[in-house]
Amino acid sequence: MKPREVVITSLEFKEPPRIPRQLWTLPWAENNYPEVLEKIRLNYPDDIILAPPYYKKELKTYGEMYKKGIYIDEWGCKFTNITEGIHGEVKEPLVKKWSQLDKLHIPVERLSINKEKINKFCSQTDKFVLPDTLQRPFERMQFIRRTDNLFIDLMEQPSGFSKLLEEIHEFYLKEINAWCQTDIDGIFLMDDWGAQNTLLVNPREWKKLFKPLYKEYIELAHKHNKYVFMHSDGHITDIIPDLIELGLDALNSQLFCMNIEEIGKQYGGKITFWGEIDRQHLLPSGSREEIDEAVKKVYRNLYHNGGVIGQCEFGPGARPDNVWQVYKSWDNVH
Repeated sequence: MKPREVVITSLEFKEPPRIPRQLWTLPWAENNYPEVLEKIRLNYPDDIILAPPYYKKELKTYGEMYKKGIYIDEWGCKFTNITEGIHGEVKEPLVKKWSQLDKLHIPVERLSINKEKINKFCSQTDKFVLPDTLQRPFERMQFIRRTDNLFIDLMEQPSGFSKLLEEIHEFYLKEINAWCQTDIDGIFLMDDWGAQNTLLVNPREWKKLFKPLYKEYIELAHKHNKYVFMHSDGHITDIIPDLIELGLDALNSQLFCMNIEEIGKQYGGKITFWGEIDRQHLLPSGSREEIDEAVKKVYRNLYHNGGVIGQCEFGPGARPDNVWQVYKSWDNVH
C-alpha cells in the first residue's frame, strides 16, 4: 500500500497495514544531529509531506525565520530570535492602537500560488500532501497585537478587535480556497490553545469567537474533498468534542499533557490522533523503555482500526536516540 493510502485508511478507520509516520523537525535538529536525522528518514520515511508554497508573487519579508536576529514576516510582524534554529517571538506589536490597523499588510501574495507547479509536485510523489502554509487566526492575532494585549482584547472586544479578526478570517478563507484548487490531499490549521493544565481562554469565548471560523475552514475544505489537519499545543480537552463536531479529520496535540486513557474512552474512533509523544519530559530524559511504553500507551488507547498517526517532533532538548526509538516502537507496535 502506498504511503498516501496508508494515511487515508488511518483517517477513515479502515485498518491501515501499519501506523503512518511523520517526523517534525526544526533547523535546530538539522544543525545539531544531521546524521541521526538522515538515519531516521532513511529507515522510517515520512508518509505525510508538505508541498512547497510556490508563489508567482514574492512574499514581502525581511531576514530569515530561524536565524538569530530580526525576522519580519509577510504580514509585517516583527520577530526577535536569540537562538539559532528555532522561531523567534514578537516583542513589539505591529498594531499598538486600533488606529494603526493600516500598518497591517494582508499578504495577498500568498494567494498567487502556482497551481501547475504544486500539481506537478503532488503527481511526482506517492505520499500524502499537505501545504507548507498555515491558517492560524488566534496566533496571527497574537503576532499582530502581542499576546498580553490580545488577552485584554478578548476581555474587552473593541470594534478594532472584531474588524481585525474578520480581515484575517476572510483572508484565510481565500487562501484555503486557493489551495483547494490544487491536488493536495488536505489543509493544515494551527493554533496553540492550551496552557499546561487548561485552555488559555474560557471555552465559552472559544466557542463564540473561534469555533465558527474553524467551521467555515473545515466545511470549505471538505466541499473540495480535502482532509483537514490541525495542530494545537497544551491541554485542550475542553475543545476536542467541538473539533470532532466540526468534522476535523486529524488533531495533533500534546497528548501527555492530558489524560490519554480518558481521551481514548471518549473520543477514540471519532477523530485521528496525529501524534505526539511527550517532548516535555520523555524525549529529553526518558529511557528507551519509557519511550516504547509511551508509544504503546498511545496505540492501546487511541487506535480503533486506524485513527492514529505516528507523529513526533525532533526539537530542542530531544535526545536523538529517543526520537529513533519512537519510530522503532511504532514500527513494531501494529
